[in-house]
Amino acid sequence: MNKMYIFIGICLALYLSSCKQKKEEVEEATKFLVTSPLKKDTAIVRNYVCQIHSIQHIEMRALEKGYLEKIYVDEGQSVKKGQLMFQIMPLIYKAELQKAQAEADFAEIEYKNTMQLSEKNVVSPNELALAKAKLDKAKAELSLAQTHLQFTRIKAPFDGIMDHFQVRLGSLVNEGDLLTTLSDNREMWVYFNVPEAEYLNYKTNATADNRVKVNLLMANNQLFPFSGEVKTIEADFNNETGNIAFRATFPNPNALLRHGETGNIQMRIPIKNAIIIPQKATFEILEKKYVFVVDKDNVVHSREITIASEMPDVYFLQGGVNENEKILLEGIRKVKDNDKIEFEYEDPKSVLPKLKVYVE
Repeated sequence: MNKMYIFIGICLALYLSSCKQKKEEVEEATKFLVTSPLKKDTAIVRNYVCQIHSIQHIEMRALEKGYLEKIYVDEGQSVKKGQLMFQIMPLIYKAELQKAQAEADFAEIEYKNTMQLSEKNVVSPNELALAKAKLDKAKAELSLAQTHLQFTRIKAPFDGIMDHFQVRLGSLVNEGDLLTTLSDNREMWVYFNVPEAEYLNYKTNATADNRVKVNLLMANNQLFPFSGEVKTIEADFNNETGNIAFRATFPNPNALLRHGETGNIQMRIPIKNAIIIPQKATFEILEKKYVFVVDKDNVVHSREITIASEMPDVYFLQGGVNENEKILLEGIRKVKDNDKIEFEYEDPKSVLPKLKVYVE
């Protein structure tokens, strides 16, 4: 009988111990982690879709009509300023030059003879002036013929890179026909559109001596190794989009960038008195964002928030909560409106550095 009492006592003790342990586990499970929004001056990195252009990108066109006699360059080739690129058959223009030269020589001889007669008062001053005018006209026509002949030799106006040919050797080209395009890629102009609010932030913080630096994320998701500077902003906003065009200039010493590429500009946007919360402290209902706010009686209430901007892991708020309030950080799915909770508070300055992206 005594052994039976001892056995029952041991079982009862184990049962009470188990109940106590489960109760402690339940109590621990009902403790939630709470923090507050962080208010501070910071900056976010914004991405803008961009178009990349050469600082000079021109069309090379024929200035005279004729057969394309020679091509001295190749597609994709780098050329130097003044380098000969195309030759249009010059036979007609050489003949015109010879004709103009002969007429100029004749007019000069006629003028000299008239001058001698004028000195002897054989001809009137008007006849001398007429001979001089004929000579000037012949020289002008000679200069024009020389220019037409020079136009048959098409040279590079600056250092650049050739595009593909629009004509082939032996083609008959007319005046104004497109031959190819030429790009100067030593520097690149990168255009991107900025919303009005961010434009105002930019103008507030940028000075002539301190241009804003930007980075270029290329189409392969790699950062271009050189940073650029925002040097130009267009005069007017686009009334339909509310954006204004910025132009950043990037050095391109390795000729990696080419005219017509696309990418994303990354620009740091300063924000004064930003209200920052972790994204994991929010939940969504019908495409609206909410947080659970903990009142002075430890009761939670859902509240809608307005998001001004975001980065991975954090939201920048436009409204909804302030830095003096407490918000539920973890266990959001375990509570509902008007639940009273027990919690542990963690300072937001220690919460944010634990996120993947630390806001500086």
